[in-house]
Amino acid sequence: MSDAAAAIRRLLVAGVRPSTHLPPLTVKLLHARVLRLDILADLSLLLLRATTSSGLHLHALRLHALLPEPSHLTFPFALKSASRLPFPLPVGAQLHARSLKLPSHSNPHVLTSLLGLYAKCGRLHDAQRAFDEMPHPSTVSWTALIAAYMDAGHALEAIGVARRAFASGMRPDSFTAVRVLTACARVADLETGEAVWAAARQEEGVAESVFVATAALDLYVKCGEMEKARSVFDEMKNRDAVAWGAMVGGYASNGHPREALDLFFAMQMEGAKPDCYTVVGALSACTRLGALDLGRQAVGMVHWDEVLGNPVLGTALIDMYAKCGSTSEAWMVFQQMLERDIIVWNAMILGLGMTGHEKIAFALVGQMKKSGVKLNDNTFIGLLCSCTHTGLVNDGRQYFHNMTHVYRISPRIEHYGCMVDLFSRAGLLEEAHQLIGDMPMLANAVVWGALLGGCKIHRNADLAEHALKQLIRLEPWNSGNYVMLSNIYSNSGRWEDAAKLRLEMKAKGIEKVPASSWVELDGKVHKFYVGDDSHPLSDKIYAKLDELGMEMKAMGYEPTTEVVMFDVENEEKENTLVHHSEKIAIAFSLITTEPGETIRVTKNLRVCTDCHSAIKLISRITCREIVVRDNNRFHCFRDGHCSCNDYW
Repeated sequence: MSDAAAAIRRLLVAGVRPSTHLPPLTVKLLHARVLRLDILADLSLLLLRATTSSGLHLHALRLHALLPEPSHLTFPFALKSASRLPFPLPVGAQLHARSLKLPSHSNPHVLTSLLGLYAKCGRLHDAQRAFDEMPHPSTVSWTALIAAYMDAGHALEAIGVARRAFASGMRPDSFTAVRVLTACARVADLETGEAVWAAARQEEGVAESVFVATAALDLYVKCGEMEKARSVFDEMKNRDAVAWGAMVGGYASNGHPREALDLFFAMQMEGAKPDCYTVVGALSACTRLGALDLGRQAVGMVHWDEVLGNPVLGTALIDMYAKCGSTSEAWMVFQQMLERDIIVWNAMILGLGMTGHEKIAFALVGQMKKSGVKLNDNTFIGLLCSCTHTGLVNDGRQYFHNMTHVYRISPRIEHYGCMVDLFSRAGLLEEAHQLIGDMPMLANAVVWGALLGGCKIHRNADLAEHALKQLIRLEPWNSGNYVMLSNIYSNSGRWEDAAKLRLEMKAKGIEKVPASSWVELDGKVHKFYVGDDSHPLSDKIYAKLDELGMEMKAMGYEPTTEVVMFDVENEEKENTLVHHSEKIAIAFSLITTEPGETIRVTKNLRVCTDCHSAIKLISRITCREIVVRDNNRFHCFRDGHCSCNDYW
């Protein structure tokens, strides 16, 4: 062997990657025939591996083409390089044809590489054929086929392949377990996912992988199994930011905001730095709780430039500020965002509409179009919500018409729900009912619930009964439907019907969801129920309520007792109204915060008419701004007026 060839071999054995000038030198050596045949094959394989791993794919393919006798050892490298080309199929097909001339053309390494190349080209049928030619597929081959279906967006097919793989006796390695668990999480296939996780735990070192454990955790989160997710999380020896983020986001998305925030701040105690997705999960929890100060603390964990440059994080922050009633801070973030995608614009439009700033929301859409951002279906959700919260029926009709006829956007059920809500609140109950009948899809519980809400406002008991029958069919165990109809009966003086309905609820074991309100103080959330006396400051709270009651009566306040659903004496009704949860929460805030400080209350149900009237007076008496977010909209009370203009 010449000195030059020997030097090249020593470099390759030492792990030195070739420079961009090395492949032409190698070709020159090959043409010069300075190497013996046995050394040539050995050296060619080393060079092929080196050029492929260095990203010199054209050089690798040229080198492979010069080989007089390519083998099952060289084809996988050539196919890998071909798959990295902008248009891999023509070269891959040539390599496939050349491989068929090999005595060992059914070698699993070659076929697995072919499978990967065809999968990248979107030729799943050819990828499946390459797999089917393997007499005894290895774990790598099974995993490659699963990955092919996953990358093409066919999670169900990927799970089907995984089931066949396990049935054939395959044991998962770390990569296989991650891919299958991810597929199961995508379609919420808990049964298959748990079987894969159980198999992974039987293989040494597989379940201990942070990637496998995080994939299992994510599966449980996606399936709403938070206790099992927490069990996996607690057993993890090495938790990275992704694992923490999955748990925080999982708690937030599955209705456990307090647990999400507890875990988020526990993460800080352990010295783990949250990534943007973990902060997004924490902000989502704060949004659900209406915990503005905690949200400010959460976003303080990341650099402000990262917030402004990250549309996902910026959108979560805009949403949190808007839904905590601080529209000005949401607007400030929106204005400073360095990158505004359609999701950022839509979040701001929806936030403005929810808080009674519909004119600014409409103007923002005009600015959005001037900026070259194309309106999408979610943009119209924000616009229709704005119309719904302000009773702009004609504007809502116009936007709905433009969406379908000008922008050619097919309405989703959410758009129809907004229109039914808009008509129902405005008293156009028959038009709302007709629209439900004209929908191209079956109405869901949200749509029928919007109609039922309008029936309550406008006291149409007959149509409410019809809506309730549909809701019971869709949500047979939702107590809110029964309670709303009971309120309609009570408001109409139909006490016997209301009593029968309560007996029906009792017979079916349906319990009313208790009304509750909560406020945040010094990083802690204080929750109150109707007539709640469990708080350490209860004596002072009720003393404050009595004081406010006297001042309100002096101003001419009369309790709206018709909102009380029980057939009892007026004096008892008035006592019940005084102790509604939002009034208790406001009284607590008045005695624990500084004069002039804004009070923010979140309620799980709709604010009743009496509380709405009372809070308007309280805002005037105390010279406080009081922001109440119920399950329907925002109410910003200031100097005896509400931002909803008594329309909610």
